[in-house]
Amino acid sequence: MLSGLTMRQFLDFEKSVADLETKIEELRQVGNRSDGADLDDLNIDEEITRLSDKADKLLRAVYNKLTPLQKVQVARHAQRPHALDYIRALTTDFTPLAGDRAFGDDQAMIGGLARFRGQSVIVLGTERGADTESRLQHNFGMARPEGYRKAQRLMKLAERFGLPVLTFVDTAGAWPGIDAEARGQAEAIARSIDTCLNLSVPVVATVIGEGGSGGAIAIAAADRVLMMEHAIYSVISPEAAASILWRDPKLAPAAAEALKLTAQDLKRLGLIDRIIDEPIGGAQRLPEKAVQWAGDAIAEELMGLKELSPEGLIAQRRTRYLEMTCGK
Repeated sequence: MLSGLTMRQFLDFEKSVADLETKIEELRQVGNRSDGADLDDLNIDEEITRLSDKADKLLRAVYNKLTPLQKVQVARHAQRPHALDYIRALTTDFTPLAGDRAFGDDQAMIGGLARFRGQSVIVLGTERGADTESRLQHNFGMARPEGYRKAQRLMKLAERFGLPVLTFVDTAGAWPGIDAEARGQAEAIARSIDTCLNLSVPVVATVIGEGGSGGAIAIAAADRVLMMEHAIYSVISPEAAASILWRDPKLAPAAAEALKLTAQDLKRLGLIDRIIDEPIGGAQRLPEKAVQWAGDAIAEELMGLKELSPEGLIAQRRTRYLEMTCGK
């Protein structure tokens, strides 16, 4: 097995790049096994350089023309950095807070106190998990009512102490189980949105992967909504939309196109404020760089919001969302 490649998961449209990177890894292993033997006639280093340049150009070409459904695949990539990755990399002194003080703690919704570039903040995020164990622990990022009530509690805590709120959205949607419905899922989401809209402190939301339906909006009704370059944000998944509209999930590509769910579509429609660039090949290729770029963008947006009064923040936020729903 090629250890350098078994760790990287390739998407189906990346096959040509995967083939080249497999050849590169094989050549590197040949060079490592040579133990200093004379391999000048093989020109291994030159061949590795040539193939690396070719792979980089091919990867750039592939990612410059992604279809909406391919963007969905990238947004869902298991190796993209998740909410906890962003929080741990961008903040210090992170102190998680648990529970909704009504039912229990939902680990799909994580949050707490932290310092972002020297400033005290409240951070919130939907966490998917990175492996089987953690995905089960975090319920694949699909929060239950107690998760949204925890979010409300933390947002109100932020308001009480005058702390900005930073949220990281990565969820297919709220948990649709009978248990969640029995405990008031719809009401919890609605109250979470209402809490966002009425906060007197700055709120910056970043869609880092998949932003699905009300489960995402519940912590993204913010002053500024940012999206990673290959993230998606929509009312329903392409597969579900195709099944409902045309009774055929195979028509997901057409549904993805119609939903206008990419960051580029949403920026053009005025529904988000900023697109954060990702490294060529997606955030999963160079997660540290992607997270750093996100942090820089968040810091810039937060700086601009500090100039507004609490009343100004609320008024601007309400006007913004009324225009989205009712038109200018």
